Amino acid sequence: MLDSRLAYVVAVARTGSFTAASKEVGLTQSAVTRSVAELEKQLGFLLFHRSVKGALPTEKGRDFIERAERLLDETQDLLRGVGRPDDPFAVTLRIGVCPSSLEWLLVEALSDLHRRHGELRFDMSSANFERTIQQLLSGNVDVAIGFDAAFADWAEVRRIPIGVLESTFFARKGHPIHAISRPSDTDLARYELVSPAVTRPYIATTRGIFESQGMDWKRHVHVIDAFPVVRRLVATSDAIGHVARSYAQYPRFGEKFDLIEPLTPYPGAIICAAVRARAEPTQATRTFISTLRTKLTSGERRHLSPYEAG
Repeated sequence: MLDSRLAYVVAVARTGSFTAASKEVGLTQSAVTRSVAELEKQLGFLLFHRSVKGALPTEKGRDFIERAERLLDETQDLLRGVGRPDDPFAVTLRIGVCPSSLEWLLVEALSDLHRRHGELRFDMSSANFERTIQQLLSGNVDVAIGFDAAFADWAEVRRIPIGVLESTFFARKGHPIHAISRPSDTDLARYELVSPAVTRPYIATTRGIFESQGMDWKRHVHVIDAFPVVRRLVATSDAIGHVARSYAQYPRFGEKFDLIEPLTPYPGAIICAAVRARAEPTQATRTFISTLRTKLTSGERRHLSPYEAG
């Protein structure tokens, strides 16, 4: 059986305090505190930051807690008979997305999978690339969706191309840059830029726009993945944002914004599904990847706004 201390750790993380966790697991507060402290000593690092207000996971503790929670969930599933070989979709599919601005690409695929396999459960989380790759390699997510270029240096993962994302810059209607027939990097560098997560494939281009003018790019770039924030910032200032061309075709986009044409600052970015190289993906994972590739490469997917779909 699993070490009972794993359940105590997960309970502390879930409730935010040793006192509340003790009530949840049916032990005294001192017993839970002592057990977790013994585990921390065995591991060689702290799992929680303690304060009078409660307990918060440390960075290393967060990774440990996620793995402990997964082990506990899988043990419960095993004892209930969930995920039997004759029922490969009676499982939870854990999906990591990086950056979060790509979440909208999964809308149609997840909806289709839910219609076809109602017993399948989804657990989707978004984080920066570093966090997502850690979750993938530790087994806390089954598949990660992101830019192929970001995963390219990791031999521990297998990358499966699922589509290409074409993107460019945009600005509010009436922005001074629209009066320039062929805007250049020099023109762009006069304004603040709003970029998605500063990772490949975008980082080199974003930095180059300002560094080619002898400017410190960090002083001129906002790094924001949440597109509603990007949209509002661009709509109410002279800041220039970054947008997928497919989204720019959505009718409501054109009511307030125009693309900065004919400028095409970024090459088409390959989107991939990343899985652990040494672990065979489950049938649910393979079906999800296949469905997502079909939706992204066929003509079925509408030009959905990632923030207004549904």
